[in-house]
Amino acid sequence: MPDWLWQIDESLRGEQRDRGPAHPIFTRDEHGRRPVYGGTEKFQSDPLWRDHILFNEYFHGDNGAGLGASHQTGWTGLVAKLIHVFGRMDAEQYLAAGKKGLFAAAATGRG
Repeated sequence: MPDWLWQIDESLRGEQRDRGPAHPIFTRDEHGRRPVYGGTEKFQSDPLWRDHILFNEYFHGDNGAGLGASHQTGWTGLVAKLIHVFGRMDAEQYLAAGKKGLFAAAATGRG
């Protein structure tokens, strides 16, 4: 993995620690609404949907509402896995484990 990618990852993880457990567009505001759901009332208030966080293709720059496809499992799934893996391993652990160790640890949740 290129050094610059690890540097970006470290920077993002530092920002994440500074602002808490999740980006503000995914967390509920004081009224219990998530900006990512915009005006879609079913996702905002239905107990069967409100806690299932969608990750959209892109987001509205002013209000954070999710736009575009939310059904993609390819790139979105890859990005989710990378976020998971990079959140559990730093550069030294990756270099020590190598590619096979990285994916084995990610698959078992030990990474």
